[in-house]
Amino acid sequence: MLLTDPAPAFSAATIDPAFRRDILDGLSRTPKTTPPIWFYDRKGSELFEQITDLPEYYPTRTETALLKAHGADFAAAVGKGRAVVEFGAGSSRKTPHLLRAIAPAAYVPIDISGDFLHASSAELASAFPALPVLPVVGDFNGPLALPSAIGDMPRLGFFPGSTIGNMEPTAAVDLLRAMRELLGDGSMLLIGMDRIKDRDRLVAAYDDAAGVTAAFNLNLIERINRELEGDLPTGSFAHRAVWNDAKARIEMHLEATRPLHFHVAGQCFHMEAGETIHTESSHKYGARDGRLMLRAGGWEPVEEWTDAEGLFGLILARAG
Repeated sequence: MLLTDPAPAFSAATIDPAFRRDILDGLSRTPKTTPPIWFYDRKGSELFEQITDLPEYYPTRTETALLKAHGADFAAAVGKGRAVVEFGAGSSRKTPHLLRAIAPAAYVPIDISGDFLHASSAELASAFPALPVLPVVGDFNGPLALPSAIGDMPRLGFFPGSTIGNMEPTAAVDLLRAMRELLGDGSMLLIGMDRIKDRDRLVAAYDDAAGVTAAFNLNLIERINRELEGDLPTGSFAHRAVWNDAKARIEMHLEATRPLHFHVAGQCFHMEAGETIHTESSHKYGARDGRLMLRAGGWEPVEEWTDAEGLFGLILARAG
């Protein structure tokens, strides 16, 4: 059962002021950078779902296989009757495997893309008609309030996809602390983390042959033009994915292919040919790195599962 209010219709008057602030601030920096959360308007969310099905993009299918294979382990470690709170739920495609395994009392998906969230929540509610589905539209990097309907149910945070890797390590620890505070004493967290591996395999996962990741990256330009009265020339930017070995991360950039002069929300910006907007980082973790970060964020690792190749890990942690 889906318990929600209808999503508001989009209009220029309802643009998130945080979007305007972050984009203007990021384009004013040297080098230019924008937070990855703003990829996820409806089109961006749909493109990301296409990315997860690409042959080069191993994280989704590897994590999904782990969720399918270890349901009994999750049930034994987590127990029944928890409220599952998913951060950055997106389409919630992986979530049914977890819900079937642990028999939760409620499901709370949180996502910044409201219309996409409501559509996916309705689909999941149809698949689990006895389960209260309580979507929350919001940015999990900011203040959040959980629905009062979950009361004092014990909580299980679910943070799949190695989304934690999109953050700088200090910000990732801050987020883990905020999750610990939001979920409360006695809570648990099941989190996915991508592992360090061969450079070529990593780059291919973020620069696929079909160009879907490029379209996902370039959609940010289209969103800025549409929602912030921008005039960025979409045909003058190229998608770039590079491995930064010193920081153990893949970086996505939008590179100007010629000198550019453009406007966003009434402000003027200039880019030289070859200059980039750094749109996303995806940090990768060694086998011990994830545990150290969880402990710094107030969580004590309990159990961990990984695939035979060691590509990806799922870690279950308890509130410390």
